[in-house]
Amino acid sequence: MALTEKQKVELSQALIKAQITATPITKVTDQYPDMTIDEAYDVQMLTLQTRIKSGDPVVGRKIGLCTKAKQQRLGIDEPIYGHLFASMVVPELDPISLSRLCRPVIEGELAFVLKNDLKGPVTLASVMASIAGVIPAMEIADSRYKEKQKKVQDSILDNSGASMVMLGGQFTSIDGIDLRQLGLILDGEVIASDAAVNILGNPIQPIVNLVNKLAGYDIGLSAGEFIISGTPHDAVPVVAGSCYRATWDRMGYISVRFTE
Repeated sequence: MALTEKQKVELSQALIKAQITATPITKVTDQYPDMTIDEAYDVQMLTLQTRIKSGDPVVGRKIGLCTKAKQQRLGIDEPIYGHLFASMVVPELDPISLSRLCRPVIEGELAFVLKNDLKGPVTLASVMASIAGVIPAMEIADSRYKEKQKKVQDSILDNSGASMVMLGGQFTSIDGIDLRQLGLILDGEVIASDAAVNILGNPIQPIVNLVNKLAGYDIGLSAGEFIISGTPHDAVPVVAGSCYRATWDRMGYISVRFTE
């Protein structure tokens, strides 16, 4: 049975509260097992509207499940999307308390900054021409659920895990750079290493998918927004007292530290 508008609003409010209070809730699909992906995005859009109205503007977007292996685990054939608000951007030198989060993981990312407005339909070429440059980034993703997610709808409802993001200090033009060949090392000791080619063959491709998806909701991206387009490695659970550093070939590095 399709969700009512009232149910969608209630779900959006419950997830906003779970994030604000760092108090996880039971997976939504346990209550609504027949929920569709489109309905999950409808709830996400309600959350977007609520946060904007509360004075927390959108500064970027996030893309998840950007490798074929991750998509196969959840039985889908495209990435998922979320929104990054001003309150989610954390200065690099600020330690992050785990008390603010439920089940955090980190992912080394590239943040692509737009030099002009962008609205679908778009192509790979038009998106590449719209990028001013790239910044190394670290996403601190989170799940506001008590249990491990098994359905992609739960992640989409939860703003695709968007929670916090840090941006590094190096801004690099993509002119003349083959983005597919960029390598990433995530260390403590080498926790993960991989290449951007694993992000759907080209880290720009998920951005194309994102812009075209948002066009269905009459949403465009604005100049100055940044998009973290997914990571080539598996998410890494964080531990209090640990520091992590993601280093991208030719693109610089970003570091994050966690406390209790």
